[in-house]
Amino acid sequence: MSFFKRLKEKLIGSSEEKETVQQLEQTQQDDDQSPLQLAERAELNTPVEEQKVEEVIQAELPEQHEETSKPVELEVAQNEIVMSEEVVAKEDEKQPSAWSITQKFKAGLEKTRQSFTSKVNDLVARYRKVDEDFFEELEDVLLQADVGVETVMELMDKLRFEVQRKNIKDTNGIQALISEKLVEIYESGGENLTELAIQPKGELTVILFVGVNGVGKTTTIGKLAHRLKSEGKTVMLAAGDTFRAGAIDQLQVWGERVGCEVIAQSEGSDPAAVMYDAIHAAKTRNADVLICDTAGRLQNKVNLMNELEKVHRVISREIPNAPHEVLLALDATTGQNALVQAQTFKEVTNVTGIVLTKLDGTAKGGIVLAIRNKLHIPVKFVGLGEKMDDLQPFDAERYVYGLFAEGLEKELNEVEND
Repeated sequence: MSFFKRLKEKLIGSSEEKETVQQLEQTQQDDDQSPLQLAERAELNTPVEEQKVEEVIQAELPEQHEETSKPVELEVAQNEIVMSEEVVAKEDEKQPSAWSITQKFKAGLEKTRQSFTSKVNDLVARYRKVDEDFFEELEDVLLQADVGVETVMELMDKLRFEVQRKNIKDTNGIQALISEKLVEIYESGGENLTELAIQPKGELTVILFVGVNGVGKTTTIGKLAHRLKSEGKTVMLAAGDTFRAGAIDQLQVWGERVGCEVIAQSEGSDPAAVMYDAIHAAKTRNADVLICDTAGRLQNKVNLMNELEKVHRVISREIPNAPHEVLLALDATTGQNALVQAQTFKEVTNVTGIVLTKLDGTAKGGIVLAIRNKLHIPVKFVGLGEKMDDLQPFDAERYVYGLFAEGLEKELNEVEND
């Protein structure tokens, strides 16, 4: 399957999904109209002859007493309530479409796109031909987006090879070629396991969150809990960050907000003891997933290592092969500092995935590629906004679309019209 065909299917979904989305949008439009508007529309669509017959029948009906009209009004009101409840139920059953998820990536990467793509567009406008000067300036633009030196060098080699192999002379379509090669580089960076290692039904899944203070770790835990609950899972939280002032209260607020029980002890208590209590509570309540928060102090790597090792040892003793996921939360706005943090945590614990927070707040969204290519750890989730559902599973195609949205849309339309 060609890159463009795969990209198009990923962005907007299959034709069947598009039809379903259109039907849902039409249903939503109908639901948004008041009963009076629907009645007026129905009357406009009724043939004149039928309207006259209805008027004659209505004229022949005897007048109703006031007492008999009240039950009818009550019945209408009850029906309206039932209809409203059905509309709410339909809203709850709706799943996000492929296109709506794509739009989240586009909106979340707006700052990076405004900075990065504007420079690429300017570069393409100034250079009619693809030559060495063009590649050198493109290299600078990519480095400024925090894509990383190693990734940029690899990308430049791939681009030069493709330009020579396909005998490309001008810069038309160069954004699409860059996008294709960026996806290839990301997917070749190791195992691309973006799915969480959720255990079979009846077994407890333990997810351990690590990361320095201030990266949005607790907020991300709350959003992930909401996501898992919306999938029908019973989720509990463990307040293992017992040293930072207010960390336990913050997690409890999120627990109340998403409807998850939080297992906590007093401030300053042993995090491993909290994990022990949380695992036993989760087993007793037949929970599906236990998400564990941890302290995020990097002042002393030895203490951090010892603490995480103790927490890990307690969890694995109570549940073999647990924790099933160790997710590292990184703040995308810190750029290369996020890469340094990732290297440190990889040294002290077995990180299975990255959660990149605040991607919508940075112009250096290229850090995703730098982390992947340097550390060979998959980015499992990205934070694309402040809403509850703005924590999205990372997708390489949607990511590069977010970087080159306008240019790729033009290219996709041209391919579709050919």
